[in-house]
Amino acid sequence: MNKFYKKGITVLEIVVVVTILGILIVIIFPSFSKMRENQVIKNAVEDVKSVLHSAKSQSLASIDSSEYGVYFQSDKIIIFKVEIFSVESPDNRITEIILPAGISDITLDGVSSSTGDLYFKRLSGTPSKTGTVTISTSSISKIITISGTGTISTD
Repeated sequence: MNKFYKKGITVLEIVVVVTILGILIVIIFPSFSKMRENQVIKNAVEDVKSVLHSAKSQSLASIDSSEYGVYFQSDKIIIFKVEIFSVESPDNRITEIILPAGISDITLDGVSSSTGDLYFKRLSGTPSKTGTVTISTSSISKIITISGTGTISTD
């Protein structure tokens, strides 16, 4: 009968379980963090490409007999109507980039900057400028290339 009263968990068993859990957390947490960062940059790249395709499609369709462009900032992309970007225009469509991703470099027609814009020509869909847009997090970068024919590709 004395055997039944000796059941229970010892301090040593608790220490071993806590140590194993701690080791698992240290190993698994960086993997989840890296997966999240990969997903965030993938989404940001797709957002930028989607906005570029949308502006090109609207120009090709000659909606409102206008050309459409894209204005790049570090944390957002804006589709605008006509050749000149205006912050106040009610026609602007803003797409926010989800942190920790952001646009780290915009190189259009060989000029590197933190902001920039281009527009697509009506009926032909060719861009007014060619170049690259770099999307980055603290450890990952992806480059979107806009060619002279209006093709949008990713490295």
